[in-house]
Amino acid sequence: MKITIIVGTRPEIIKMSPLIRVFESRDINYFILHTGQHYSYNMDRIFFEQLQLPDVKYNLDVGSGSHAKQTSEMLLKIESVLKKEKPDLILVEGDTNTVLSGALAASKSDIKVGHVEAGLRSYDRGMPEEVNRVLTDHCSDLLFAPTVNAYNTLIGENISSEKVYITGNTIVDAVKHNLRLMDDDVDVLSELGLEPQKYFLLTLHRQENVDDRTKLKNIFLGLEYLREFGLPIVYPVHPRTRKRLNDFGLESDVLNFIEPVDYFRFLQLEKHASLVLTDSGGVQEESCILGVPCVTLRENTERPETLDAGSNMLAGADPRRILECAGIMLGRVNGWDNPFGDGKAGEQITNILESDMDGN
Repeated sequence: MKITIIVGTRPEIIKMSPLIRVFESRDINYFILHTGQHYSYNMDRIFFEQLQLPDVKYNLDVGSGSHAKQTSEMLLKIESVLKKEKPDLILVEGDTNTVLSGALAASKSDIKVGHVEAGLRSYDRGMPEEVNRVLTDHCSDLLFAPTVNAYNTLIGENISSEKVYITGNTIVDAVKHNLRLMDDDVDVLSELGLEPQKYFLLTLHRQENVDDRTKLKNIFLGLEYLREFGLPIVYPVHPRTRKRLNDFGLESDVLNFIEPVDYFRFLQLEKHASLVLTDSGGVQEESCILGVPCVTLRENTERPETLDAGSNMLAGADPRRILECAGIMLGRVNGWDNPFGDGKAGEQITNILESDMDGN
């Protein structure tokens, strides 16, 4: 058995890290291909170092661009690697252009596709991620659904139950492992002059939010309303988002803008925040796992389990709704159950892969 793990963004690296560790421990024949979808590999290197992961074998260094340009370039370059390496199976995770490109390149090359975190749906086809999820699921041979809800979604779309497995989400493995792995010397709260439970954490990066001036302005107004809680809002802002803020002439003295931080520092910020405000799917999951209340700045979510668990509310871009949801979540007792598994998804997925390959 020879497996190619394909990643392209930092969340994919984090969520694939549990699988990589299991592969290493079992001496499985695999290699990592990094498309460089959002960042150069050099910028991602600190993630590999912090998570103690082996180097990638191929760095495609695709970079940013339109969806068509990015996807087509990755498709060509991934296909070239697959023709050279001839793996039995490729693994992709999530819903990025890297995921769709990897799945298409493999399926067109008669190579099996395994999709980690399959079955997620926002039911909003205006999101490019939603299109990527659906297409990837329907050309995959092995689908690793993180929850019963995701499993039922796939079965409801007439995907054979023989292909679908409920494994839990590898983000639970990653969070549990990395909380133990964090260097004692890393203390981002001291670095930023923060106290535990006395700040809010904001992440805001999705195209549908930051590229829409009206929507972004409304979100910023909602964040201004949070001033009444008397707590600072820490915002690690990506350079692309900062450029949009400058283009739109948006400023806020309620936000503490900081440079993007490495994964360990971000995990610490999440763990000790009194509230997380985000448009990120992964952050919705992590805050749920960490027991930190979350308000999602979107009208929908592909993580409905967080809503059912009570760890998260949808506020969209409505300023008053943002204030209302923040107040409700701050008053909520964080005793919810984690719906994303027991932290052994990496082992379960590997067991399934080994069994599948033995059967073929």
